[in-house]
Formats: sequence, structure tokens, C-alpha cells
Amino acid sequence: MRVGAADSPDKDCYMAQNDTTDVFEPSVDNEATLKLWQDRHSFEVADLLPADDDKRRRYVVSMFPYPSGDLHMGHAEVYSISDAIARFERLRGGAVVHPIGWDSFGLPAENAALRRNLDPAEWTYQNIEVQAESFKRLGISFDWRTRLHTSDPEYYRWNQWIFLRMFEKGLAYRKAAPVNWCPTDKTVLANEQVIQGKCERCGTEVIKRKLTQWFFRISDYAQRLLDDMAQLAGNWPDDVLAMQRNWIGRSVGAHIDFAVDGRAEPVRVFSTRPDTLYGATFFVVAADSPLADELCAPEQAATLADYQARTRATPELERLATDRPMTGVSLGRTARNPLTGDAVPIYASDYVLAEYGTGAVMAVPAHDQRDLNFARTLGLPVRVVVATDEPDPATTGVATSGDGRLVNSGPLDGLTVPAAKAAVIADLEARGAGTAAVTFRVRDWLISRQRYWGTPIPIIHCESCGEVPVPDDQLPVRLPTTGYELRSQDGSSPLQSATQWLKVTCPTCGAPATRDTDTMDTFVDSSWYFLRFPNPTYTDGPFDPAGVRAWLPVDEYVGGKEHATGHLFYARFMTKVLHDLGYLPFTEPFTRLTNQGQVIMNGKAMSKSLGNLVNLQDQLAQYGPDAVRITMLFASPPEEDIDWADVSPGGSTKWLNRVLRLVHDIGKPTTDGSAPEAAAGGGADTGDPAVRKQVHALIAAVTQAMEGKRINVAIARLMELTTAVKKAHDARATPDAAVREGASSLVRMLSVVAPFTAEEAWSLLGNQPSVTDAGWPSFDPTLLVEETVTCVIQVNGKVRDRIEVPTAVTEDELRDLALDAPKIRGLLAGAEVRKMIIRVPRVVNLVL
Repeated sequence: MRVGAADSPDKDCYMAQNDTTDVFEPSVDNEATLKLWQDRHSFEVADLLPADDDKRRRYVVSMFPYPSGDLHMGHAEVYSISDAIARFERLRGGAVVHPIGWDSFGLPAENAALRRNLDPAEWTYQNIEVQAESFKRLGISFDWRTRLHTSDPEYYRWNQWIFLRMFEKGLAYRKAAPVNWCPTDKTVLANEQVIQGKCERCGTEVIKRKLTQWFFRISDYAQRLLDDMAQLAGNWPDDVLAMQRNWIGRSVGAHIDFAVDGRAEPVRVFSTRPDTLYGATFFVVAADSPLADELCAPEQAATLADYQARTRATPELERLATDRPMTGVSLGRTARNPLTGDAVPIYASDYVLAEYGTGAVMAVPAHDQRDLNFARTLGLPVRVVVATDEPDPATTGVATSGDGRLVNSGPLDGLTVPAAKAAVIADLEARGAGTAAVTFRVRDWLISRQRYWGTPIPIIHCESCGEVPVPDDQLPVRLPTTGYELRSQDGSSPLQSATQWLKVTCPTCGAPATRDTDTMDTFVDSSWYFLRFPNPTYTDGPFDPAGVRAWLPVDEYVGGKEHATGHLFYARFMTKVLHDLGYLPFTEPFTRLTNQGQVIMNGKAMSKSLGNLVNLQDQLAQYGPDAVRITMLFASPPEEDIDWADVSPGGSTKWLNRVLRLVHDIGKPTTDGSAPEAAAGGGADTGDPAVRKQVHALIAAVTQAMEGKRINVAIARLMELTTAVKKAHDARATPDAAVREGASSLVRMLSVVAPFTAEEAWSLLGNQPSVTDAGWPSFDPTLLVEETVTCVIQVNGKVRDRIEVPTAVTEDELRDLALDAPKIRGLLAGAEVRKMIIRVPRVVNLVL
């Protein structure tokens, strides 16, 4: 498959090594290779929906891209990783599905359309086509039959269908709640989309607003999301699992009821330290919670209102800080300690969050730093109830948190902290004033968005019937394409302006009604898309049960760890919901997870503002896709960052050209016109034994590295194999079967990381296309056995000699060999060996 030049040949390098007028100039025709793969359907499994059988199937998925423009360097990295894994599994005989789709709804497309005065759909689908062509140019081995876009009505119909099934089960609900509001993007954000108090998309400071929104009851699944991590241990990165555990935030403690003077109902709080109840000297509620208004005495109402206005303007991250000045106002009421009956004053403060528990805490300033800061600011009592070796917090201003024994706690005095916790809980339960409890930090998933470019929520609002589901046979509820204003000035959804679309008839009573005008968070789209890939045109449900049986759960999932508490968390939740609804036979979606690092420049993330962007298309034009891929994959393990300033695509090009020259020389006809394999005189086992041994050792090393996803190590071993094969070839006047075996193995393994070059090299060896059908080379385990090893001989701990010894040497034999080594005999002259430390077969240490 010799083709015209496309990449720049490394002519100078070649001519420096070869004194010949017949100079071979390496070249690769990528377009011809792409056509070859397309014509042969190289990356399509024979039957995407096979009958149940024992065939080895592998489902390799990368987190699908958002079409915000052309592919960037980060895309090149993540898809080079997944492609190497998919090609490796395919060459090893697996039936592999490597799918592609686009996460094509979302806020960035809407904002971009606003800036360009375009329809979001027009902008989105243009970018999808640009990215599709770039994927092909990179040579990513997608099965294009799997292609889907989440903004297609044929896809988001099933978002709506899943929503309705959850609504029927009470897992989707609507309520008024304080929410994160981005003033710039004019939409609410889930907690996961607020980074250090700012909108993750635009960086604007997020404020709190009270809105009626749609939620999914992810908190109902908190314990299962925690417990099922046992299925993922060892196959997911430990830090991702730790991030999810922290996000779930399981806390064990007690619910404690505080009676409030003048109020019939007690106020319940949660505490992980019920043992410190005797140290509660005041009571605090979140200033922006409904409870603050309920508890506030009339004479304090105006003061509270002023304070609440200031609280709403304070970012949440700042409110949680322990090193900021504490503020608060008295509510003019007191609560009663359920164990002592003592009255404690009630305050409203911004350091307590409305979403945490009931929005109220018992304040134990001696043993909680923020409580202590508040107490010192307002001059409130500090009572130590756990004696530790730490100084008095009332004096030092530092709360004590260590274990110790209870003091100043009546009947609890002298108990350890665990014993005191059990005793307090038992006492509270006996009094009917509390109970043991487990709580979770994770809040329900807020899915409402006040934007146009998303899945319409399939609910109709009727004055008589309330919230009415859209009937399944009326799905999808399509977005209006005309008659709406994309830009909303007051923060309401743009769909409010689509009056013709908005007005409908109630499916239950037939009265005039209106559609819900919120759209779904795009994380809903991506929480189940991997289920649909095996049959993206399926019309009888969100995914084809036959496809699920054949391919799911995902064998290998590749993407960034920035999604640990977003997409990955939601996908796990949705999988459990669909399992409980009877649609899936498994509870975890991704068997193995590989995180990739970032591609940075000069130690910093690439950005337009920093002026350090590296354009992927420029790199492809200059070096070619294989060199870019090799550079990405060789620079570091997948999970580490790659600094483009420190790598060398040019070096990758030189190595690939060296491979092409080597296989050209090995594959060209001999002087008598016979084919090289014929001149070699038989099969590979007739070749040079030393060469075969080295080749098979490197095949084993590359195989082991790929199995462990250490792709950079695999490339390093391929470079070693290139050198070994070239050295063996150059040392021979006639062809050798072992050399050819090494070249063939090199090219087949190279195809997982540099597929265009490997395809050309396969042709240069005289093989029929395509290398994708050639299979992964096997190695003979008997050739990996070491017959001899190097034994290090030390004298008084210093290395003095090295000798080759049989691997099966005995301790007595090794002692004699060491004492008889020439350098050692000279050192032992006139000296006494007091002790010999022998580690068969590699180390002998003589102590003189």
C-alpha cells in the first residue's frame, strides 16, 4: 500500500546513517488509510446486537465531548488513550465497541448563540460536524454506527420518559428552595457546579435565590452510593472514590430535640457529638432559613430582615470559613437543653447553612471552632465538657477536638467519648427527646434550568389538577423553534416567551393549562447515554435490552477526574434508579475508570487570556496525527498532566520514520529477487535464538504494560524493540526469520498508538492490509526463562565484582563461585571471612 508523501521525511538523519544513493523517504498517506478502514468496516463489530454467547466482548467508552468548537489538545489526549485501549483489545481477539456521541445540549451553546445571534441548534450541529472530521483525522477507531446527539428529539424524548418514571415513583419532585443563582448566566446551578463560590462556567460570584425547582431524590440513594463503592475498589482511582465518599458525607450521631419557649413544636438538630450536649451554651439557626423567621420574636423582625439581606450577598464558601469574623443577631427567644433544662439563647447567623440538616445547630463553643469564634465575638459562655491535654479554649481561642473523658457533664463525668455518646442517646430516647441517627451531606439533585437549550420538563400545570405528567404518547415535548425570545432580562426561562408552545390542554381534565418552562440540567443527558450507544435508533425505550445484555456495564471508561462529584456521581445514581425500576440487571455503570490529566503549557492550564493556547490542528498539520498521539501517550502515565512545553513531537516523528525505514529494509526483495521471508529459510523458530529471546521478552513487556494501562511504558518498550530489531538486521548479510518476526510484532503492537504509520509499515513488510486484522503477537513463555543471572558480590557492603551464575545455582555452589571470583581472591588474601550473607542467586556479601 505504498502511497504519496504526506509527512516530512527525516532525510538528513537517514543519510547520516546510510551511505547509499537509494534513499528511502518515509511517507504515510493518511487519507488512503482512512478509506481503507472505512471500506473494510475495520472498527465495526460483526453484530452490534449479538445473541447471548461466550464471545469475549469489550465496551470501551470515553466521556463524550461537548461541541463548543473544534477539538482541543485535551480531546486529543483522552481519545488517544481510549483508542489505544480499544485497539489493543481488538487485536487480542475481542469484539470491541468504541462509541461516539455528543453532549450537545447546554448553557455554553446558548450563550454562544446569543453572542453570535444564531440559533443554538445551528451553532451546535455545525461544531459537531467539525469535531467529527477532526476525530477521523486523528484516526480514532470509533464505530460510527453508534453516533448520537443528546439534543436530538429522538434522544431527549427518553430523558423525558425517564423523568416521568421517576416522577411516578416520587423520585422527581418540585419544591421552593434556596438555590445557587448565577447572575451572568441567569440560571440556577447545582452545588456541584459552584466552584469556590463561583459559577463553573463563567466565574461569576453565585448568590442565593429562593425559587420553585425540580429535584431528583439522590439523597435516598446516599447509603447505596456509598456501599456500592466496594464494587469499584481496585478498578477506580482511589482519589475519585475518596471524593465521592466526602461528597456523600455520611455522619453518625443523634437527632436532638430542643424545646423553644413559646413554641409548641421542638426544633430538631443533628449532632455528631451528642456527648457534648452539656456544653451547649447557645443555639444557632441559619439566617436565610424559614426557621429563622418562625423563631424570631416580633421585636427582632426588622433586625433579622436587615441581617438576612447581608447574608444573601455573602458567598457560601466565605460563610463556611473558620477564619472570618463571625456575625449574627439575637432572635429574642430561648431554647431548652433537653438534658439539663437550662435556657440557651437563640441566634441567627450566616455560618450555619439552611441546607444542612434542619438549618439549626446546638453550639458547643469549647469543642467547635466556628461556634467558639461566634461565642468570643458575642461574649457568650464557653464550657469545656471533654477534658483533653489541650489548653483551655476560652483562653486560647482554639477549640479542643481530641478524645478524653467527660467533665462538667453531671452523670456523664468520667466516661470516655464513645461511652458518653451511647449514654446520651439512650437518655434522649428514654425522654422522647432524640434518637440515634445517620445523616448525609449530599443534597437532592437540582435539575431545573431557566434556559432554552435543554430538555423540556414533561409536566403540565393545571389549576385544578396540579402537576400533570405529559402522556407517553405525546413525547417528546419538543423545543419550540420559533416564537420565543432567547434572551430573558428578568431571569425567567426563555420558554416563558413561547406563548403558543406554552398553552396546552390539561390531559386529565381538558381545561386550559401551561407547560413547565424549565429545562433539565445537561447532567441528566449524560447520566445514561452510555446505555443507548449499542442501538442509538431504538424506538421502544431509552435503550435496547439486547444491547444492554451484550455490552453493559462499560468495561473501560475514560475521562477527567473533575467529574468525580458531577457526571460520575449522577451516572451511578441513575443506573441504580433504572435498576430499581426493572430496566437494568446491574447497579454500577462503569467497571473500570481511567482518569487522564490535563494538557498544559509552561506549567499552566491553556487559556486565551494567558496566551498559551496550543492549537491541535496546527500540531496535526506540522507533525501528523501519529506523532501527536505518540507524544501525548509517551509523555506520562494517563492520569498525570502533560506540559506541551516539555515534550517533543519532532522526536516522535523521527522514531516513526525510523520504524518505516527499518521495515522497508527488512521487507524489500533480496538481491536474487526472492521475497525476504523465503530467503529467511522457514518459520520464526528457525531464526537466531538470541534475537527471538529478546523479541519475545519485549512482546511480553509491551503486553503487560498495555494490560496495566501504562501506555507510556509500552511505547518505551516498542522503542527498545525498534533498536533491537535494527541492530540484529544490520548485523546480518542475509535475512533472518527472527528479525522478521520482530519487525512484524513491532508493527502490530505499534498500531495501537500510531495506527497510520503501522498500516504503512505493514504494507512495507509485504503484508496485505490491514494491520487491524493481524492480531496481537504472542510470546513463548519458555523463551522468557533466564538461564543465567548476574550475581553481585559485596565485600563489607561494597560491590566488588559481578559474575554470571546459573539460575538454579544452590547456596553451596554460589558460595564457592563467589570465593573463587578473580577480584575476590585478591581481596581475600590474608583476610578472614567472618560471615557470608547469601541471597540465592543474586547477592553474596562477605564480611571480613
